[in-house]
Amino acid sequence: MNFLFSFIVGALSCVGFCLIINCPRRSIVAASIVGGLGWTTYQYLLATGSTKAMSAFIASCLVALLSDFSSRKFKESAIVFIIPGILPLVPGAGMYYTMRELINSNYDKAAATAQTTFFIAGAIALALLMMGSFIKVITSIIHKIK
Repeated sequence: MNFLFSFIVGALSCVGFCLIINCPRRSIVAASIVGGLGWTTYQYLLATGSTKAMSAFIASCLVALLSDFSSRKFKESAIVFIIPGILPLVPGAGMYYTMRELINSNYDKAAATAQTTFFIAGAIALALLMMGSFIKVITSIIHKIK
């Protein structure tokens, strides 16, 4: 897989989303880079044999970390970078396929698709929670040392 193409697609999807949700203009490029790197990491991990949930978890950890760095550099809230950054990772297609299988009465396939989708969504949420807590602990330790 061409990872440069993957980065560009991830970054462009973030640019579009930043424009829709009215992100501050000066943070659109940084938010798009965060999203592009997160998506490229996800694609790389999938290509190397990781599961979708594990790939989403690690990519979301990277997005949270880069979003924190960007928020400090641009003096914006981390949410400005996290929301567009995780956009490419959100399992929207999985949700669509789950609903399609439910409508077509393929309940076994719907359950399998829903399980994978919920694992990916849970991995994203858990990664953001863990990295947010980790960053807060590290920041408080650094401030106590100073």
